[in-house]
Amino acid sequence: MRRSTRARRSSGNARSKRVLAVVGTLAVFGGIVAVTQISSAEDRRSNRTRPAAAACVEPSPGATAPSGTGTTRTWQNGRWVRNHWGDGQQSVEECQETRDGQAPANNGGSAVACPDVASRLPQVPERARGEVDRNLALLQTQITEADRRLAAEGRRGEAFIRNSILAPLASKRRATLDRITIAIDRFGPRPRGLSQLAECQVAPTGNTNDGNNNGGDNDNDGDNNDGGNDNGGNDNGGNDNDGGNNAPGAGLGVLANDCDDSQLQPHDGFQNGNRCVSTAFGEVGAAANNPSLLITDFPQEVQANQPFTLQVSTRNLVRDRFLAAGQGGYYVESSLLNGDGLVRGHFHTACRMLESTDEAPANPEDVPAFFVATEDSRGGREADEVTIQVPGMPESGIAQCAVWAGDGSHRVPMMERANQTPAFDVVRIEVN
Repeated sequence: MRRSTRARRSSGNARSKRVLAVVGTLAVFGGIVAVTQISSAEDRRSNRTRPAAAACVEPSPGATAPSGTGTTRTWQNGRWVRNHWGDGQQSVEECQETRDGQAPANNGGSAVACPDVASRLPQVPERARGEVDRNLALLQTQITEADRRLAAEGRRGEAFIRNSILAPLASKRRATLDRITIAIDRFGPRPRGLSQLAECQVAPTGNTNDGNNNGGDNDNDGDNNDGGNDNGGNDNGGNDNDGGNNAPGAGLGVLANDCDDSQLQPHDGFQNGNRCVSTAFGEVGAAANNPSLLITDFPQEVQANQPFTLQVSTRNLVRDRFLAAGQGGYYVESSLLNGDGLVRGHFHTACRMLESTDEAPANPEDVPAFFVATEDSRGGREADEVTIQVPGMPESGIAQCAVWAGDGSHRVPMMERANQTPAFDVVRIEVN
């Protein structure tokens, strides 16, 4: 039925395409005038072609960190944890630096690395949590300020860095750590050894350029042989075990498995709907190797605009692959396994305010108040934890914070069987 309809319309295809081109052009120009929450993937793309004098566009809400940068780093358990705000969206400052051919700040090959405090704290009493979270956020602000100064003046030598950047930072951190210790001590067991976390160092950021293409070029570690079809391959969860009748679609037929008959324009790697994605799904791991994820610690209650932390544990997810969705890396790469048959990718964290807990949100397209993609070149078969620092929720009500795994190009990793639970978790937090 569908093909016969296409046949009847074939004579008008050329005219339709011309009309669609004109309409699409008008829609683009109309969108430039009136858009308020455009994807900054579009911002990023248009920045490449607009005249040098044109202004960069503010990213959508929740896209940039409080420090104003698109990527923030924390030093956790001996490694960098990179949070990509808004999946690669850029602040106006970063956009202007990129447009003008300047290297964004903190890309000089080194950065200030401090011991992670949140993961070293005992169970924080509820009555102390507000003050503790505020001071944890202050610790991050102190690192960001020191990091900016390192980027601007680091070339003045090791003695300058030690005496003028690291020493003052350590002094500020001791005072902040003392306040955290006192806050917890008021309502629970006094934490020990926090003062030992005051000293920081300068650590190399590696060859990841803050993770915009963290796994390297596609040819280096993205080919289909890297994780091998045999490791998580077709034989383990394959057609012979579950199909039974060898008929595509379990005898129901397949409506489509490519974009050949789609009336939609091709997807181009940017965050746009009404497109058809032709990228192959890629490699599926064996059930025992499929990713899992859990939020292991979160506050039950916070104040509006009060910073707080989420502890996220992942298993069977190698967090080393992030193609910035805001820069054309969305749905463009097939899902890949490493040599052990584990998914390569990252995970996302988003928090939004719920208008109601009795029905599904009426505006699913709304941008969340907080959204980051996290990768740190760690993760594997054993479970481990990452601390996510949320700067706060904007208003009173019920906040929903969700965490879910993504492959390198932001799709939820595939599972071998349909009755497996994907790698995601959700909690609700009361905001007063």
